[in-house]
Amino acid sequence: MQNKQTIPFKNLKELIREFSDEQKCIDFLVQYRWHGSPVCPYCNSNKWYSIEKGKRFKCGNSQCYKKYSVTVGTIFHGSHIPLSTWFPALYFLSAHKKGISSCQLARDLGICQKTAWFMLHRIRESLRSKDSIFLKNLVEIDEVYIGGRIKNMSNKKRAAIKETGNLPDKTMIIGMIERDGELRLEVSPNSQKDNISAIVYKNVDKKAKLMTDGEGSYISIGKHYKSHESVNHVANEYVRDGFIHTNTIEGVFGLLRRSIIGVYHKLSPKHLARYCDEVQYRYNSRELKDNERFENMLGKIESRLTWKDLTKDNGLSKTVIEPKIEPKIGKQGRKRAVCQMLNGEIIATYPSIIEAAIATGIKAPALSRVVRGLRNSSGGYHWKYFE
Repeated sequence: MQNKQTIPFKNLKELIREFSDEQKCIDFLVQYRWHGSPVCPYCNSNKWYSIEKGKRFKCGNSQCYKKYSVTVGTIFHGSHIPLSTWFPALYFLSAHKKGISSCQLARDLGICQKTAWFMLHRIRESLRSKDSIFLKNLVEIDEVYIGGRIKNMSNKKRAAIKETGNLPDKTMIIGMIERDGELRLEVSPNSQKDNISAIVYKNVDKKAKLMTDGEGSYISIGKHYKSHESVNHVANEYVRDGFIHTNTIEGVFGLLRRSIIGVYHKLSPKHLARYCDEVQYRYNSRELKDNERFENMLGKIESRLTWKDLTKDNGLSKTVIEPKIEPKIGKQGRKRAVCQMLNGEIIATYPSIIEAAIATGIKAPALSRVVRGLRNSSGGYHWKYFE
């Protein structure tokens, strides 16, 4: 889809005035999508007849003769919501820097919340990155866990976490960003090193220079790239030599958290990837003006998400609330950093035994016995508390 028509508005007020009439919306989309000459989505014939006073078309191919509209094969396909309502929804999602909730959109457009929720997810689905462009040059990589706060959990759940080392209802997101370039956000099915490395290999060029924190999983990943530098957050190191840091991707995670905390409040792991697509798209189009971003989104509408696909159970329906784990450093049961050692040298540090267990796949109780001096090693490594 290529644009041959200038977007006739600069702000929301002008958009609503310009597209207040449904036929104007249809004519504009016909001009934008087909350059004014409809193309049959079923046989690609450019022969057509206008029917229903210009609202729909009929294929002129004698082997087809099917009826169709300009919305067939797009995110508007099969929707009873008029384009004069869809266009402001597109604008709201793209222009609001932290997104817009379905409840707010329903109030703004005079539709029900369920309809607004479905519309927003259809739009997010169209924003999913469909290219295979690799990130190059300097690439920052980090991870964030989205889920409920440990401090808000019951004593029973806290005891289970301490015993098993597993963080329930936590979903890992891998963030990768090229300095002064594009962003990639991908949901990882778990925190195992193999899954993390697969995501990184899929998105980052092997000639890139990696910037990470001291997470142990990145040590082996970095060996496959041109260079790998890391900063030790546990030792309060955040920037080294003026350019070695992960502050850019940390800023993106801040935007993601603010969107969830301040706008969406709660969501589920099942739909988390689409919210990541939304944040990723807005960040990558941050240099565009609001009307230019709306135009860019129109170029992505040729995708479809059905209600059945949206609501089918994939085993990830538990609620995710506040996406931040409050760090607690101190005495008696609070977080204490641990070091991973090999041949007497520290190769990685982790904020706590639990996070070390998540990164390495070694059970937390086994790590705890090593740091307390009850065992010599676990997983082939020696472990000790960070001094």
